Amino acid sequence: MKNSDYTANENRYSTGMKYRRCGQSGIRLPEISIGFWHNFGGDDDFVNGKKILHHAFDRGITHFDLANNYGPPYGSAEENFGRIMSSSFTSYRNELFISTKAGYNMWGGPYGEWGSRKYLLSSLEDSLKRMKLDYVDIFYSHRYDPETPLEESMQALVDAVRQGKALYAGISNYPAKAAGKAYAYLSERDVPCLLHQGKYNLLHREPETEGILKQATEYGTSYIAFSPLAQGLLTGKYLDGKIPEGSRMSQDFFLKKDTLTEEMLSKLKKLNTIAEARGQSLPAMALAWVLRNDLVSSVIVGVSSVEQLNQNIEATRNTTFEDDELEMIGQIIR
Repeated sequence: MKNSDYTANENRYSTGMKYRRCGQSGIRLPEISIGFWHNFGGDDDFVNGKKILHHAFDRGITHFDLANNYGPPYGSAEENFGRIMSSSFTSYRNELFISTKAGYNMWGGPYGEWGSRKYLLSSLEDSLKRMKLDYVDIFYSHRYDPETPLEESMQALVDAVRQGKALYAGISNYPAKAAGKAYAYLSERDVPCLLHQGKYNLLHREPETEGILKQATEYGTSYIAFSPLAQGLLTGKYLDGKIPEGSRMSQDFFLKKDTLTEEMLSKLKKLNTIAEARGQSLPAMALAWVLRNDLVSSVIVGVSSVEQLNQNIEATRNTTFEDDELEMIGQIIR
């Protein structure tokens, strides 16, 4: 069956994209995955978003990462993906690995966020409708809920898999202790945790320092990193000490203006010097640094253009670091 507006590149799996196995499973993810947190919502350019996804798939990127409240407004990223899925990717569904999540605020009242069974399963139903899908490949508990029994949240994931609404279960933003309990609960019910998704970048190394990466591997779970460019701080656009108009920092919301201190600027410039010596841009080196770790299955990037996506893909060409490079980087970011 042909799609109405798109035919994929016949050589998409020969473009150089590499794939990494996820834990103890048959899943292999592309080293670069597309995240929908920004740039695909109702307030964004729909045509540009579709162009990015077409190009991503043409370059061998098969993983699209969504969540119920991505937008803005909430739900609109899933709605737009549903439109693109219907018009472009229907006949390629078996090649795509699509995720969604629930945990953060989505609707009002006591059952519109966190980790109750009612919220998680209701949200998944709504997500499937918005995305025009029968199932997602992985459904995540988006954050640990300290007030809901962990068993309740995890059983909701188990049941989503057993009902055929998700093929795999995952967790996101879980601290190490809660993650260990989640891994054990899911494993005991033969629905092992496929992925632990969390923040990991040159400036945020907690997955390493707190043992979260190693812990995941011990349970047969892989780690997938979001914010590999530290909300844009590692893109190189702030190296001159100025805040470009329209940049994420200029919005002073998720990336605060006061982040760009003299100390931070000095670190960014020193990191950029190492990147240049490697023949890479700062963002390419930042992505490569995350991917240097074999315990990471993929990095989730947010891109606003095809050109930016191509630059990110280039980072996968060299993810090997010499010991002296790692030592210099370590001295800078410690």
